[in-house]
Amino acid sequence: MFLDLSHKKLPIYLASLTFVRECYKVLDTVNSSERFGIEKQIKRAAVSVHLNIAEGASKRSKIDRRRYYEMARGSLVEVDSGFDILVTLNLIQNTELHTLNNAVNTCFQQLSNLINYLSSEIKS
Repeated sequence: MFLDLSHKKLPIYLASLTFVRECYKVLDTVNSSERFGIEKQIKRAAVSVHLNIAEGASKRSKIDRRRYYEMARGSLVEVDSGFDILVTLNLIQNTELHTLNNAVNTCFQQLSNLINYLSSEIKS
């Protein structure tokens, strides 16, 4: 927000912002009596995706950068699993998740591509 750094223009950085926003939007629809347990965990993991992307982009070492992108992808899988729980418990409906589904898949694909690219660069 305050630093004008190049990573803020990366497609994955912008996609992860959309992903976080969509997570928050969907979680706001969850029944208030059930919100505070899993909701906090999902929000924490969603924010972790975005923050690990930002931190990874700042690393000079390709190995360090890949590690942060792998942590971001792991947190993305954690969010996906959290929403599986909410759907299984009928706290949200699959029909409410279309936009979030697109955001999750976009981030997962972009992170996987970055990780694969960095892995091939490290081996070279």
